[in-house]
Amino acid sequence: MQVEKMEKTVTETVQKLEKLKLGDSLAAELSWCWFSYKNDQNPVGLVEKSEKALELFKAVREKNSRAVSKKLVEDLEKVLVLN
Repeated sequence: MQVEKMEKTVTETVQKLEKLKLGDSLAAELSWCWFSYKNDQNPVGLVEKSEKALELFKAVREKNSRAVSKKLVEDLEKVLVLN
């Protein structure tokens, strides 16, 4: 997995979740999972929370395609495939 790409994508995802006020505490959980992954290299939680964020982003894009960029959705999908 490309850690730099993953870090960039996770950071953007957390920022977008916070900006749109989506997923209650999902942004905090995803951020925590990222730091946990950096310490133990176990991607289970990170993948789980990223998948939830991806589902939310897709739902938001159906209602308003400008709310979440297509690139962010694609980057998140690519990161998930790498796991």
